[in-house]
Amino acid sequence: MAFTLPELPYAKDALMPYMSAETFEYHHGKHHLAYVNKANELAAGKKYETMSLEQAAIAAKKDGEQKLFNQIGQIYNHNLFWVSMAPNGGGAKMPGNLEKKIREDIGGYDALRAALLDKGTTQFGSGWAWLVLDNASGKLEVVSTGNAETPLTDNKTPLLTCDVWEHAYYIDYRNARPKFLEAWIDHLANWEHAAELLDKGPIKVAA
Repeated sequence: MAFTLPELPYAKDALMPYMSAETFEYHHGKHHLAYVNKANELAAGKKYETMSLEQAAIAAKKDGEQKLFNQIGQIYNHNLFWVSMAPNGGGAKMPGNLEKKIREDIGGYDALRAALLDKGTTQFGSGWAWLVLDNASGKLEVVSTGNAETPLTDNKTPLLTCDVWEHAYYIDYRNARPKFLEAWIDHLANWEHAAELLDKGPIKVAA
């Protein structure tokens, strides 16, 4: 099974003025596509070809196949990033199940917003800010990862992610990562999709 580039779930200009069509042309159409092509090249003839994306990410990490993992991790992370945003998203209004869980585990929306801003702005260099479900404790957490790393390989179920690599925001925000994160949380975050993933429960992958 070849790795593929998913279609965006909205038009390239649907998230304006917070994310431009030009950003999507480069980020989705060039960066993400490059990860897909390279992953297929590196996985050719290997066991990873027949695995799901989640299985391949966990297996490549476990096997020490770092070059391949970097590509697969970026595919997985970007796939979630696109659906972690929606037109008219963001803000404090969210489905009841997610709101309740955030209140119980993180302290409410304001605490979640502050934690996402902190993790995203303090992640040195390239990386990601995440809302995840810890599979062991069953509690929500806000974490960050560097480069292509994903909480998926740490026994956590990703629910929502924000890309803080420069190519995610430089066209629209130049070097102002905090402004990008604020816009993402306040106007783009797809809480409905995160709530759906929360309802599904922990990702269980046998790699």
